[in-house]
Amino acid sequence: MNLYTELTMHWPLLLVAIGFLLLLFKGPLSRKLAGVQEISPQQAVQLINQEDALVIDVREQHEWSKGHLANAKHIPIGDLQKYLQDLHKHKERHVICQCASGMRSLRAAGILHRAGFSRVYSLKGGIQAWRSAGLPVHKG
Repeated sequence: MNLYTELTMHWPLLLVAIGFLLLLFKGPLSRKLAGVQEISPQQAVQLINQEDALVIDVREQHEWSKGHLANAKHIPIGDLQKYLQDLHKHKERHVICQCASGMRSLRAAGILHRAGFSRVYSLKGGIQAWRSAGLPVHKG
């Protein structure tokens, strides 16, 4: 049998395999296409200390009050669109989006990137990774 015959006989299996591959590569590929770079807590510290990066915490108020990065700006992900005009003055700065685990911050970084922010990052692993790295959080 030739390859074409094999593929036509097993097309449902082929579709499942293609679907699995798409799911496997969806996250990294979509981040790459969205222009969003994930950075480690250590890279974030460097950007904050050496480049005066702006940190935007996109978690909800109850999460924020349990602890956040020093000097972070609190803008819940649901309110980010409303604050784009105010944030425009930071368009040329390094901007680090941060949440609990890194998922909402990826979305937020994508929103900022599409709004013209060229140096926008997502903190990989969010504040959980930050705390695991032994870095300080502030309450209040």
